[in-house]
Amino acid sequence: MKQELLQAIHAGERAIASLSRAEKALGSAKNWGLFDLLGGGLFADLMKHGKMKDASRALEDARRDLRIFESELRDVDVSSGLGIETGDFLTFADFFFDGVVADYLMHTRIAESREKVGEAIDRVTYLLATLQERYSKMMV
Repeated sequence: MKQELLQAIHAGERAIASLSRAEKALGSAKNWGLFDLLGGGLFADLMKHGKMKDASRALEDARRDLRIFESELRDVDVSSGLGIETGDFLTFADFFFDGVVADYLMHTRIAESREKVGEAIDRVTYLLATLQERYSKMMV
């Protein structure tokens, strides 16, 4: 059981690290999105989409790490309700129908995704603390 707890703790630490990278990438995309919304033009649009690709990769890493963490939690009889959703339609709409409404929707979606990542970080941090406490009690 100690080994299972250690594996779950390490998986949780990896999940927090990848979620933090995703949160940072989404913050950068949000900033470029705001600049684009305020009339940043093609350069801002291209930068925002580049940052969205970075955020998408970071979210995929986080999703993978969260799946591993959830699997490890099942091994130690701890349940979680983690999940992150992403969508490509707004990226498509923003790029091809560049306008104020599409930019606003993209900005809103980025902000919502960042908020969900923050919630996931909080949840994983809580679960990780619970696992570490269980592990500490086993070591006594």
